[in-house]
Amino acid sequence: MSELVLSIQDLRLSFPLYQSEAHVLNAVSLHVNRGEIVGVVGESGSGKSVTAMVAMRLIPSDSYHINSGSVNLLGTDMLTAPEKTLRTLRGRRVAMIFQEPMTALNPTRRIGKQMVDVIRQHRRLSVRDARAHAASLLTDMQIADPLQVMDRYPFELSGGMRQRVMIALAFSCDPDLLIADEPTTALDVTVQRQVLRLLKQKAKATGTAVLFISHDMAIIAQLCDRLYVMYAGSVIESGETHSLLNHPQHPYTLGLLNSAPEFREPRSTLPSIPGTVPNLANLPAGCVFRERCFAAGEACGNVPPLRPLDDGSRAIACWYPQQENAHV
Repeated sequence: MSELVLSIQDLRLSFPLYQSEAHVLNAVSLHVNRGEIVGVVGESGSGKSVTAMVAMRLIPSDSYHINSGSVNLLGTDMLTAPEKTLRTLRGRRVAMIFQEPMTALNPTRRIGKQMVDVIRQHRRLSVRDARAHAASLLTDMQIADPLQVMDRYPFELSGGMRQRVMIALAFSCDPDLLIADEPTTALDVTVQRQVLRLLKQKAKATGTAVLFISHDMAIIAQLCDRLYVMYAGSVIESGETHSLLNHPQHPYTLGLLNSAPEFREPRSTLPSIPGTVPNLANLPAGCVFRERCFAAGEACGNVPPLRPLDDGSRAIACWYPQQENAHV
């Protein structure tokens, strides 16, 4: 039986606003097992990044309300854990790769110094051994001259090189879980493919579980073992990646795939999903996707539960699932 690394159950989270609140997460449930790469996909405003941030408790505790649910990371209740426990977990057992490495790396310190400090924070190594370990990690990321890179500042490196440094930093203490939040969005397609390949190879070689957040279906298709589709703070479809992308049943998932150029015939017109993500401070009654859905019917006035399909490996929150093949 697979070892559970991260488990989020029925999580409902809101941000307080003036005279109201934004319901950012609505009954979100997901899990990640050791050694697997799990994707979370959806439009901006779907709650993907908030889910990742709350899993590591990176959001200031006085800025949100947990209305229900639990977050269990490696046997630790992340919603109630003291700060000392969180400091032990972060970096050492769970690491995060952010979307823009230029804002995550300190621009006033050389790469080598930053890497050595992180390694020595969590591992009992001398400066010399920590520096050697940092150089080895950069070599794993196919950086040709790691010692030269370690003597440079972040602004002296290209975007792709900075992201490789971030991945090396994330793996520096052999974490059990790696959370990657849109790590290749700012990169061109060629560099993006190289970075994703390195990330996947390193994760599989070390047995690290990965929670990969993206809005790009093409990236998810080539990288992830399982997939959760989020919309307006809710998980609306989940399952094994190949099965879900080839046979999407939620109209929203089908709309995302149809609007991705990678999955359409060359020079064909790309359809778009009409409308926008609803205001999270004033969610519509019933299904949150109802106002944008081509298949909406009378039953959509009620909230559809996330129910299992087939053998239980797939789940969908929709009253009118679509039996269509996407041929991804």
